[in-house]
Amino acid sequence: VQLQASGGGLVQAGGSLRLSCAASGRTFSNYGMGWFRQAPGKEREAVASISWSGSTTYCAESVKGRFTISRDNAKSTMYLQMNSLAPADTAVYYCAAPSRRNYGTTCVSDHYPYWGRGTQVTVSS
Repeated sequence: VQLQASGGGLVQAGGSLRLSCAASGRTFSNYGMGWFRQAPGKEREAVASISWSGSTTYCAESVKGRFTISRDNAKSTMYLQMNSLAPADTAVYYCAAPSRRNYGTTCVSDHYPYWGRGTQVTVSS
């Protein structure tokens, strides 16, 4: 499974970005996906997860109401729409794919053996 995240950049506080994650190597529509992030000096944290059927879970309390995870199975692509960005959202964002279909949505990083390279999101104050 290969994952390629894109869409990061520098944005002012209050702004928006949309991250994309293109997947290949297996039938995308059969599996859930997840977004994680890691800020400098901090541990990686789960942001959001989406099941193969489109059910969503927002793992980080701080992103609820601001971020939206979605997927386009026809394009084998997952998205993370990020609105009302704050400096605390500054991190490298990673997309990840789980090993098993029946995880549904999961915020447990150990369930994700496949990771993209990450895309940097920097929010200035």
